[in-house]
Amino acid sequence: MDPVGCFFCCDPAGDAEGLVAEDREAELIERAKREAGAFGELYELYVDRIYNYIYYRVGNNHDAEDLTARVFFRALASLPRYRHRGAPLSAWLYRIAHNLIANWHRDQSRRRVVALDDLPLPGRRRDAPDRVTESHEEESALWRAIEALHPERQMLLHLKFGEGLSNAQIGEIMGRTEGAVKSLYHRTLQALRRELEQRGFHQHQ
Repeated sequence: MDPVGCFFCCDPAGDAEGLVAEDREAELIERAKREAGAFGELYELYVDRIYNYIYYRVGNNHDAEDLTARVFFRALASLPRYRHRGAPLSAWLYRIAHNLIANWHRDQSRRRVVALDDLPLPGRRRDAPDRVTESHEEESALWRAIEALHPERQMLLHLKFGEGLSNAQIGEIMGRTEGAVKSLYHRTLQALRRELEQRGFHQHQ
């Protein structure tokens, strides 16, 4: 069995839940430029996803909540100048969060990355801790392998499979071209397979 292939065989963009239909989102954005209540609707739609993304990068509730509030404060202040260019509003919010997180890390004495065990990624099992099965062991090995990757590669996997973003949207957040994201994704999967092999899991196990 190939745990990497099993986990990444789906189309994350197609399976992602909670994404607002483009026309509905565009309508809300235009309303939010005039009405505070409409911005509150956008906030409710995206706050959990932005918080999860920030918490993943900073590793504690206090700073995650503070940075999440800053993201939406900046978004509200900048919304009159926002122009829809095809990408969802979430890509813009993630970019704001990405910049704030970068500033936060510069202020820290060391970099902290929260364990991926705590991320609400699609397909994540919530079995009881004492339930030891072959599939559970493979899944545990997968998450341990992900934790061993470079933070940038962890971030890519989170955005692609945790948030269901496209390569182009991820590129906007990470400051890379779509082609560079595809290349990084390919290298990330190769690195992930190597990590799994080192843990005794092989493609045809």
